[in-house]
Amino acid sequence: MKKQIVANQIKIAYQIDGPEQGPVVIMSNSLMSSLEMWDQTIGALTDRYRVVRYDTRGHGQSQVTDGPYSIALLAEDLVALMDALNINQAHLVGLSMGGMICQYIGANYPERALSLSLCDTASEMPPRNMWEERFAIAKSQGIAGLVDGTIKRWFLGDFINRATEQINTVRKMILATPVDGYLGCASAVRDMAQSTMLLKIKAPTMVLVGKQDPACTVDQATVLHRLIPHSSLVVIDQAAHLSNIEQPKAFNHALRGFLDSVA
Repeated sequence: MKKQIVANQIKIAYQIDGPEQGPVVIMSNSLMSSLEMWDQTIGALTDRYRVVRYDTRGHGQSQVTDGPYSIALLAEDLVALMDALNINQAHLVGLSMGGMICQYIGANYPERALSLSLCDTASEMPPRNMWEERFAIAKSQGIAGLVDGTIKRWFLGDFINRATEQINTVRKMILATPVDGYLGCASAVRDMAQSTMLLKIKAPTMVLVGKQDPACTVDQATVLHRLIPHSSLVVIDQAAHLSNIEQPKAFNHALRGFLDSVA
């Protein structure tokens, strides 16, 4: 069940699954998604782990505030959510924008991160003009103008053709994103420059990427892996950007194996 709590002066929607005394895993969603993007991952963790999912500011059922946002602000939201839920430390799992938030916490709040799982993410997201085009579409056509292009980036063509039910679920999730929430968070992604920050990360880290991800590429994942000390790199074949939905078995196997090794 989704609940809401006030953290960092906004209402944040969250959901908790798994045993009360289990090690805490916190999962942070991508741009234009909500905590439901992790539905296929939860079952692989909740026998042992207490899993906290939440909707990022401006997404799902969390509060929309005036933008632009920054990755620092979104990271402060997550730290404040941990404080509000009395969670001192957690294993942090983030995909795309969620991974950017987790990088920031790993570098700037190292005492809060037991481990980092950085999935289909990057430390910088050029070029700027690409974002300006998307912003113009969102302002003139709404999120509906972005949905088809987003799905083509997030999944391989054969998956889009055969997994109709999952694609429809993802489409609804994208369309439910408030335009102002999208613009605020997308501005944070556009303006992010975190490569030098990665050198400060001390937590055990797994960098995971879909081999065919066009949004956060294997090359960008390799940058993370090279700059984060003691990190490992996992590449999942036949997966684009939302590798947790496109290849759930491989994703869950890698994530569970990593968490078990560090927990």
